[in-house]
Amino acid sequence: MADSVNLTVVQFQPRKNDYTGNLKRFEQLFDTLVNVEARPDVIAFSETVLTGYFVEGGVRDVALPATTFASDLNRAYRARCKGQVDVVAGFYEVHENTYFNSAMYVTLGGDEPIVAHVHRKLFLPTYGLFDEERFVEHGLNIRAFDTRWGRAALMICEDAWHAVTATAAALDGAQIIFVPSASPARGAWPQPDEEMRGPASTHRWERLARDRAEEHGVFFAVIQLTGNEGGKAFPGGSVIAGPDGDVRARAPLWDEASIAVTLDLQDITRARASSPLLADLRTMLPHMLRSLQRAGERE
Repeated sequence: MADSVNLTVVQFQPRKNDYTGNLKRFEQLFDTLVNVEARPDVIAFSETVLTGYFVEGGVRDVALPATTFASDLNRAYRARCKGQVDVVAGFYEVHENTYFNSAMYVTLGGDEPIVAHVHRKLFLPTYGLFDEERFVEHGLNIRAFDTRWGRAALMICEDAWHAVTATAAALDGAQIIFVPSASPARGAWPQPDEEMRGPASTHRWERLARDRAEEHGVFFAVIQLTGNEGGKAFPGGSVIAGPDGDVRARAPLWDEASIAVTLDLQDITRARASSPLLADLRTMLPHMLRSLQRAGERE
């Protein structure tokens, strides 16, 4: 296990439905991010990063197998970069004749990419601006997985709004939870402080990230899209929260940006020693599972 992780979070503004063009832009992006002195261990991108989010019925035209997505990312990376880097990225996936909104953790740089995990979005918003259940199916599992530096987990956007998902990931050993997201701006945040201005949804995301991180003693990284799709604005505002519930890094609103931060994994140990909520939960888990089962059996 590594002592620390150099993480770069990227707010990207994709051209809608232009997978090939967006992938070409990734070549330059990888060059800019990787060929630097403080080389990242992990680069994290948002939900549906190479196609845009609101493609609706066009999912069938842009969805592709995870192996194809990984190979395409690997070719874009190797066009200008050497060595290895881990990447988190969201995409529309076709798997076993079914469409999903998915995210991948993959190591790039070798002759072939190494896929550590594919997560398929569990909670599909179908209300207000959203209509996901019409076009993709639910994933059914969340789990942590091993990486070159330690143990990670993936969620996608609304997955993170349900506290039980972070609980499951943390109990499975996750140290960093990555949340690729494509959350449109919603609501006004009437604050006089310039630093606090922005959509209400962005501030809700930051509060959520801090709460999930602090409750479970993990790093929690939310990676947002930016730009506009059909009159719907993605504000950015990506955020990385530490295991004490503090904000370790925050991306700007409305613009493409990258933020780099070094995460000391021993901070997790210190946070869990000071506030052993996860240890308490492990002790009580058998009883809580019985309670959950009873709740699930209610008619």
